Amino acid sequence: MDHKAALFNPVLIMGCVIILISFGIRASYGVFQIPIAEEFGWLRTEFSLAIAIQNLAWGVGQPIFGALAEKIGDRRAIVVGAVVYALGLVLSSQAVTPFAHQAYSWLVGFGIAGTGFGVILAVVARAASDEHRSMALAIVTAAGSGGQVVGAPVAEWMLGFLSWQQVFLVFAAAILSMILTLPFMRLPARRETAKTVENMGEILNKALRDPSYALIFMGFFSCGYQLGFITAHFPAFVTELCGPILPGGMLHTIGITTTSALGAIAISLIGVANIVGTLMAGWAGNRFSKKYLLAGIYAARTVVAGAFILLPITPLSVILFSVVMGTLWLATVPLTSGLVAQIYGLRYMGTLYGIVFLSHQIGSFMGVWLGGRLYDLNGDYTLVWWIGVGVGAFSAIVHLPIRERPMAGVAA
Repeated sequence: MDHKAALFNPVLIMGCVIILISFGIRASYGVFQIPIAEEFGWLRTEFSLAIAIQNLAWGVGQPIFGALAEKIGDRRAIVVGAVVYALGLVLSSQAVTPFAHQAYSWLVGFGIAGTGFGVILAVVARAASDEHRSMALAIVTAAGSGGQVVGAPVAEWMLGFLSWQQVFLVFAAAILSMILTLPFMRLPARRETAKTVENMGEILNKALRDPSYALIFMGFFSCGYQLGFITAHFPAFVTELCGPILPGGMLHTIGITTTSALGAIAISLIGVANIVGTLMAGWAGNRFSKKYLLAGIYAARTVVAGAFILLPITPLSVILFSVVMGTLWLATVPLTSGLVAQIYGLRYMGTLYGIVFLSHQIGSFMGVWLGGRLYDLNGDYTLVWWIGVGVGAFSAIVHLPIRERPMAGVAA
């Protein structure tokens, strides 16, 4: 069989479509920080907490939807996730109090879990051969970046002629449209052999007692912290602290005339660069030690974030930071999910990766919430940035002792 045909199967293609839409909408939430706060006169903490809760709910929901997919089937779990996601957006569009936004964010977060990495990566991993698995996981992850490329700019564009409430309703319709892709998603049968007789509880017990699983769990925290904070607060950070867009300058010439537009474009640039970075991580994951690649990525993030906050914040530094950080953005996802599959097998990968992903989303919750809370207390984001630098260095270190060989008695 042709190698390209073997890699680009219908499961991979439809999985990319679902991830692109789901993540495009999720990545746009930072654009709504200022419009919603200004309309209701809220502190930055209020809507930040809603986004933080959304990230936490996503993390809590991920192992639940992983287990649900293993019980009722992947496509049914995705349908449930899409409906819950759309319902959360519709209700959020009618919310007029911070508590309402925060409550409905639980629905949005659970919806992201049902249409996000935990379910989709597990399906794609089963559909891919051992030879192509790392790259297939990277391609799906890169599709999430594709959503980030278009999500924030599209939201910013729609806010030019629609209210934020109407934009939420448009997003809800887009989420429901994902269901139309499922008939084309021919899912592989789960392989049951003599090696997979252990039930989920036995596999979970083995993983939870394994120090390497605990290290993977702890290491994923900083990824969520950094991504959550930047996605939710970077557009507002750029709008308020970046130097002016000079008339006649390069950015002004290509249509970026305000710092608000630059903030949305920065999120998009991170997504563009991440497509390249994630695919490179997938390529490297087939050839080199995943734990050392992860340690290197976290170390690089630490250096890049530290340099950015120490240097003057200008339009050029924002663009350079976005491109460099983008190459490191979701490169951790195919490597982390691939590491889970490599050590603990594919049978319960959705649930096992979902538990690890909970750490990522606890980190996201902290990054988003602390961003709003410390901004209100201090009037800037400096302390939040430095916490991110610290946890990034921590993650670089904790990946080094991980034992990468498959766990005894676990099927591949």
